[in-house]
Amino acid sequence: MSSTASFDRTPLENELAELLVSALNLEVAPEAIDPEAPLYGDGLGLDSIDILEVALEISRRYGFQLRSDDERNQQIFASLRALAAHVDAHKAG
Repeated sequence: MSSTASFDRTPLENELAELLVSALNLEVAPEAIDPEAPLYGDGLGLDSIDILEVALEISRRYGFQLRSDDERNQQIFASLRALAAHVDAHKAG
C-alpha cells in the first residue's frame, strides 16, 4: 500500500478533509484521512479546541452555525463522513 491511502470520498468529504488539515495545521495529507475514522481520540486525534476551530471555519465557509451546546455534536463530529453529511444538509445556498 502506498503512503497516500485512497478512499472513496465525495467532493464535500475531500473539501472538508482539506479544511481540517489547513485549519488545524495537521501533519497528515487530506487524502490520508479515512472518512469513516473517528475525528476525536484514536482516529484523527482531535480535541474539543480543534473541533471548535473546525466549527468556526465551517460556519465561515458554509454559512451556518455549529453550536458548541448542540447535543448532536458527538454524532456530527463522529467522522469526516458524518460531518460532511451534516454540512451538506445545512449549508446555505
